[in-house]
Formats: sequence, structure tokens, C-alpha cells
Amino acid sequence: MKTKHHFVLTKRDRERIEVWLKGYTQSEIASRIGCNRSTISREIVRGTDGTGVYRAVYAHKKAVSRIRGRKLGKRKLFLNATLQVYVLAHLKKKWSPKQIAETLKDTYTEKTMQVSPEAIYQYIYVLPRGSLKKSLIEGLRRSHKYRRSPRQEKQDEELRGKIASMLSIHERPAEVANRSIPGHWEGDLIIGKYKRSAIATLVERTTRYTIIVPLRTGKDAVSVRQALAQKLSTLPKHLAKTLTYDQGKEMSQHIQFTIDTGIQVFFADPASPWQRGTNENTNGLIRQFYPKGTDFSQVSDEDLQHTEDLLNGRPRQCLELSKFRYILHSLGS
Repeated sequence: MKTKHHFVLTKRDRERIEVWLKGYTQSEIASRIGCNRSTISREIVRGTDGTGVYRAVYAHKKAVSRIRGRKLGKRKLFLNATLQVYVLAHLKKKWSPKQIAETLKDTYTEKTMQVSPEAIYQYIYVLPRGSLKKSLIEGLRRSHKYRRSPRQEKQDEELRGKIASMLSIHERPAEVANRSIPGHWEGDLIIGKYKRSAIATLVERTTRYTIIVPLRTGKDAVSVRQALAQKLSTLPKHLAKTLTYDQGKEMSQHIQFTIDTGIQVFFADPASPWQRGTNENTNGLIRQFYPKGTDFSQVSDEDLQHTEDLLNGRPRQCLELSKFRYILHSLGS
């Protein structure tokens, strides 16, 4: 794998390093992240705390501190006293950084007196602790204690509510991606009226065979695990190998699900529905029967089964007929 020079590790990279150090070598971790082994080696040395253990949170705080220290002397607001006085005066009037930046642009033609809103935000948040910093932050529209970049906001969103011990979709066997062998499924929920009811949908990637699973006891992690396990456990072992799911919290008990069924669960990347395109397309077909606003608690098991039969009885232009007959025969149809 071709690695990058001057590779910058993210917060998520550091969390992966902390987990992977329990089972992988530094070279293997570097290969998985896509950087040089020396990058991982230096990171481990820098991020090891007083107990001798690498901690992602500790390492990331140190890294942020180093970056701030390097950039401090380069920032225009720390080098131009006139600009600094102007910005501080208007911040105390509770002007937003955007208002200040736009006014500077209209008032001054010199580039030395122009600054971006982001630079003003950064200036506020790198000030040392004290009454000035506190008063400036309180004057902002959103008085966050810490400043996060848009990139970090996105990473934090991805990590919020992260499911423990997930296996990435990128670690699936090759036979899953190329659809060469049946037995690999995609799953999801379709939510009902007022988000109070739901059904689970399962689609086999090779044949597009569809299973609709009623969720009568709820759509929480325990209910979903039990319902899916009960349904998939009725299939022959060679037709129940893997399940690809999004990072919804209803699959947070995936480890117990795998223990119960022997089916390994892989998780798609955040906000990447195309990675489970077969399931997404099938859900669109199911919505033709149950449009948004449907209360699934009022839909009988018999009705759901009838819909499932209709979907599986349709001719599929993308399929070889022999493949479709194969799974129908295996399922005892």
C-alpha cells in the first residue's frame, strides 16, 4: 500500500490504534490506517500516559496542543496589533466573527486588515484561560467551551453512539462483494408512524431474496436481536453467513447475535446507504405496500408474509433464474 508523507492522524485513527494494539503489530496497524510504521511508532511513544498504556484521548489532547503551539505565531491576529484591537472591540460588542470579518473586508483594502471568521474563532479559543476568554466565548451565538473544526465535528458525529467492537464493511470476505455465493444478507429497519412501530427487512445479496420480520415487542436492540436471530436461525447454515447493517443502535448487540446464530455482522460506513444498496432498493419496494405513516402494529403477520411472497415471486432482470430457484429450494419453498 502506498503511504502518505506527513500523515496527520485523526481522533478516530487514535481510537483505532488503542483498540488494535491489543491484537495487531505496529506494522499491521500502519497498513490498516494507510501510513508509515514510523508514524504509528512515534504516536505510541507520544500518546502513552503515566501508566505506560497508550490512551487515544490523552494522545489526541497532546496532539491538538502541539498543533496549536506551532500555529500560534503564524496567526495574523497575533501579529497585527491594530487588527487585534479592532476584533476584540467588536467581539465585546457581541458582534459575530462573520459580521466582523465582513465589515473588515468592506472597510479596509489591505490584506493585513482582513481575516476570516474561522480565524477569529480560533483566536478566541487559543487565548489563555481567564476573564477575557470567558467573556468573549459568552458573547458568541453558541457559547461552546471548546472550539471544534468542521472536520472534527463530522468525526465526533460519526463516533457519537459508536457501537463497540464493530467489524467494518471493508473487512468482508471477497465473496460478499462480488455476490458469487448466496448466504450474505443486508438488513435494516423500516420505521412506522410516529416512530412507535417498525419492521425489519433482510435481503440476500446474490438472489435478492427478501424476508420481512415483524417487531412485535419493540425496535430496541434486544427486540431486534431476538427477532432477527429467530428468523435467520431457520435458514440452512450455508445460506446464513454474514449480515451487513448500518450503524443503527438497534444492532448494538451484534456480538450476542453472532453467538446465537453464527452469522458475522459487518457495519457500513456512516451516512453511506449505497454500501447497502440492495437493501435500500428493496425497502423502496416495500414502501409501495406500506407508505410512510403506516402503523406496523396494525399490520398482521399474515399481511407481511403476503407482501414478502409477492416480492419474492417477482421476476428479477438482474438475476439468473437458476440462482433464484436455488435459494427458494433451499428455503423449502
